[in-house]
Amino acid sequence: MPSRSLPPLAKDDFAALSEFRYQMRRFERFSEDAVQTQGITPLQYLLLLHIKGFPGRDWATVGELAERLQAKPHGVVALVTRCEAAGLVARRISEVDRRRVEVHLLPPGEAMLAQLAELHRAELLSLDGIFTIPKLLRDHHE
Repeated sequence: MPSRSLPPLAKDDFAALSEFRYQMRRFERFSEDAVQTQGITPLQYLLLLHIKGFPGRDWATVGELAERLQAKPHGVVALVTRCEAAGLVARRISEVDRRRVEVHLLPPGEAMLAQLAELHRAELLSLDGIFTIPKLLRDHHE
């Protein structure tokens, strides 16, 4: 399929991108404040979320978590170590492949995640209709 050239971005496009980034940052700021009241960092919250939300199973490997967090594996190892010390997660050797280490949520991590995810859901629902992806691919000459 040939790529068609798009018209230059118009003032409205920049306004839409600005609003999108503003709403995204507002949500991130809400999330940062919410998780810090629980005594964890935003990255620790995301680690818990990505373990629980990993497709098809209740655990993830460090490599899979690094991909989800868009982080280097050695940084994720340190993050897992901090969460392990806080009693939120545990590393387990895979029963299927002894070379693989699985990261599992522990009950305190599950409880903290459930509480924080509920707060995040309420905030996202409050943004319904406000936080939308801008439509930038339209032809301004139509």
